[in-house]
Amino acid sequence: MTSMAIDDEEEVIKETPQLGNIDEVTMHPLVLLSVADHYHRVARGTRKRVVGVLLGSVHKGKVDCTNTFAVPFEEDSRNPSVFYLDHNYLENMFELYRKVNSKERVIGFYSTGPTIRPNDLRIHDIVKRFLPRNCITAPVFCIIDIRPGRDSLPTTAYKVVEEVSTKDGQRQVKMTFAHVPTVMGAQEAEEVGVEHLLREINDPTVSTVASLIKGKISGLATLTEKLVECKDYLESCVRGESKVNPTIVSNLQTILNLLPNLNTDEMVRSMLIKTNDMHMAIYLSALIRSVIALHDLINNRIRYGEDGTEYKEEAEEEKKEEEAAAEKKNKEDKDNKDKKDDKKKSAKK
Repeated sequence: MTSMAIDDEEEVIKETPQLGNIDEVTMHPLVLLSVADHYHRVARGTRKRVVGVLLGSVHKGKVDCTNTFAVPFEEDSRNPSVFYLDHNYLENMFELYRKVNSKERVIGFYSTGPTIRPNDLRIHDIVKRFLPRNCITAPVFCIIDIRPGRDSLPTTAYKVVEEVSTKDGQRQVKMTFAHVPTVMGAQEAEEVGVEHLLREINDPTVSTVASLIKGKISGLATLTEKLVECKDYLESCVRGESKVNPTIVSNLQTILNLLPNLNTDEMVRSMLIKTNDMHMAIYLSALIRSVIALHDLINNRIRYGEDGTEYKEEAEEEKKEEEAAAEKKNKEDKDNKDKKDDKKKSAKK
């Protein structure tokens, strides 16, 4: 391509790779819990966002985020270019954390977003100062969405890249954020802690059956989404729009090979037996429930009668007996009192 051809084009954008490229970001449950706690303590019920520092390690382009701490942060809602980040607090907290675990270092920063703001590049430059001197990997930026009702992964990671654009014969370079794949990872101790934490979360308004059905529906929806994504990728490969990735094709072939063959007689017979057993259990449960309901109805009829009049008569008889017993007791008390008065008078005489 000649220089004149480049000048004729309106804009050509190229991403220049940096040394120490980031391929993947792994988030741990402790980070999500810390960010959620930070937001609920500082900005709950407002439109503000919170910012903090991510700690962890980097190995061969894979960033492992294991811990985090909050940083005092304020930004002007009227003027987005004005913000405040406490540098001294950040430095002091990092020194304290390094005394506890020297292997953890600053790997980036987080924000509750939920979108990228203009100040994020400036915050990136500030956090970059706290990286080790021999570090070649730039800080990562993670947006952690703490809004409830989210089915997908609440984290989105970005790295800073240089965009080289040519416009009107002039070469321009600017920094921008590029998306990085994010996965969830946990150590064995973290998995146990999360399981115990989830056991304590109980919504009394939702029954166990309803929660199980909701979980099944959510899982099936996610499975459908992944299958549609695989279908779109394969169709784009057939049309020649996407390049065929042998690893993806191999994984899809492995998934298809692991699917059970439902056309065999043994599989069909076992499925029928299992289905009949489940329907038998449902039928027996309904039958037992009906018998118990009829038993309670008969007991109520025996006790209260056809229309409840017998119960009223019994109640009136009990009331009369109680009134007669109270009247008899009052009479006996009066007689005893009179006898005592007579004894006192005779004793005085």
